[in-house]
Amino acid sequence: MTDCLFCKIAAGDLPAYKLYEDAHILAFLDLHPIRKGHALVIPKAHHVWFEDLPEDLATHITSCAQKIARAMKRLYPVERVSMFYTGIHVPHAHAHVVPMFHMHDVTSAAYLRDGADQFSTPPKLAESEMMQIAQDLKNNL
Repeated sequence: MTDCLFCKIAAGDLPAYKLYEDAHILAFLDLHPIRKGHALVIPKAHHVWFEDLPEDLATHITSCAQKIARAMKRLYPVERVSMFYTGIHVPHAHAHVVPMFHMHDVTSAAYLRDGADQFSTPPKLAESEMMQIAQDLKNNL
């Protein structure tokens, strides 16, 4: 893909602070980090959505993210490292690996109802609704 930012980085056409690279994936620092050390792991091949990744490639990305997470725990005073896919800003599947210095470093607004230094539990859905959602998802797997 010629206009994809991450494809350009993977091809070496744009610079990156590389952490790991092999024939299939590349890990590098996020230029707009949530926290110091925030990294991205991308497939070199263009895939827009994480659910479109071949299973072996998704597993390879996760394994790399785990190695980065272990390194982060050795370097930074953190108990947790988060790994998640978003695809909000760049339409190329990418995993974020973020050392969590604060409980809300990578949280949803739903958890902030009681303020930034608290962790609010979102309202529970009705059992019937939970059962229906679970059944719908199971039926579509």
